[in-house]
Amino acid sequence: MSADRMTNGAERELIENTLDRNREALIETARGLSEADARRRLVPSLTTPISLIKHAAAAERIWFQRFWAGLDESECDGYSNRDEGTFAVADDEPLADVIAEFERASRRSRVIAARFDLDDTKDNPREGTVSMRWTLLAMIEEFARHAGHGDILREQIDRSTARQRERR
Repeated sequence: MSADRMTNGAERELIENTLDRNREALIETARGLSEADARRRLVPSLTTPISLIKHAAAAERIWFQRFWAGLDESECDGYSNRDEGTFAVADDEPLADVIAEFERASRRSRVIAARFDLDDTKDNPREGTVSMRWTLLAMIEEFARHAGHGDILREQIDRSTARQRERR
C-alpha cells in the first residue's frame, strides 16, 4: 500500500494518511537490505533495521489489539507486551516476513481504529485517559521517530539516504 501525501481534507483522513506514510517510511528504511545488514548492530541498544519494524508491529498490537479492542494476549497476532521483547527478532525470521507482520498488524489496526470516533476515550494505566485521536497521533510520533532511526542506520550500512532510495 502506498499512501499519497494529503495536505488537505478532514481531520481523520489527514491523521490516518500521515500515519500510513510513517508506516511506509519505516518499512522503506529496511526494504532491500540483506538479511545480515537488516540485523547489523550499529548501536549498543537492540535497535537494528529489522528490530525497528518488529517493534512497530508490536506497538500496533499493544495499542490497537490489546488496548482499544480489549483482546487478550493470546488473541493477538504476535507479541504484544510493553517491554524490550518488542525488539526481539528470531534468527530464522526473514526481513520480508517481519515487514509482512508489520503490514498485517497495521491493517488490523486500521480496522479496529475505524470502530471508534477520534474523541472516544479509554483509561490507560500508564497514560491516563486517552482518546483515539491521541493514539493515532502517538503512533505517528512513534513511527516517525523510528523511521528517523532507520534512516540513520541505513545510511551507516549502505550510505543511501531516504531521498536516494525514493528515486530508485
